[in-house]
Amino acid sequence: MGAYDTLTLERDARGVATLTLARAEKHNAMNAQMIADLTDAAGRLAADEAVRVVVLASAGSTFCAGGDLQWMRDQAARDRAGKIEGATELALMLKALDDLPKPLIGRVQGNAFGGGIGLMAVCDIVVAVESAWFALTETRLGLIPATIGPYVVRRIGEGHARRLFLNARRFNAVTGREIGLVSVVRTADELDAVVEEEVSAFLDCAPGAVASAKNLVQDLARQMIEDPIGYSTGRLADRWESAEGRAGIEAFLNRRPMPWASSKAGGD
Repeated sequence: MGAYDTLTLERDARGVATLTLARAEKHNAMNAQMIADLTDAAGRLAADEAVRVVVLASAGSTFCAGGDLQWMRDQAARDRAGKIEGATELALMLKALDDLPKPLIGRVQGNAFGGGIGLMAVCDIVVAVESAWFALTETRLGLIPATIGPYVVRRIGEGHARRLFLNARRFNAVTGREIGLVSVVRTADELDAVVEEEVSAFLDCAPGAVASAKNLVQDLARQMIEDPIGYSTGRLADRWESAEGRAGIEAFLNRRPMPWASSKAGGD
């Protein structure tokens, strides 16, 4: 689908795109180029109607080690405006992935630290290998996990964030599941099969409805809605009146296969 210096991006015939961090020799640590590449890839994936599901993966043994050392050196050398500019680029990348109108499944095959946990937090589903370890290590460096903070706090809640943001302790995949960062924990041998199960479930759902449902969750969780009854009933009416909604109900009432079911999924 596209050529990047720090990523690979592929799409299969079902419309399943795999976005892979490809700096294995650097433990997939993020630098300015990777941040720019991820932002661009998110935009392309959002605009590609043939894409139905996105898997966020990484090469090598580490999912993402956080910030690249040279990127951190460059940030340290910049003035205040430059530091804010660099942080904003990271923030906009995370927002682009978080806003992706497709389901985003994290395939976490190894450790993740700092910004790597931010990437996990913007996924809709995270499947992690049981041997993985995680940490928000910023306070050890005299910093705070501010840029990734909004996404991580939403994901794990204030109580868990108070502990893990402050003390930088490592925690394993089971703990990650208990606090809500990880959805499913499996062995390395089972990882791909479980990711495929999650992918397949989405291929039986209407793509537009999936995007709308994701947006609904974000609105309900993040916004002060003055009239939640009017808001939610209006959103449901929108789906009933959409082309997908009409087609789905007609197929259901006439006992026909859904037009978007996986057996009919397209792509190139």
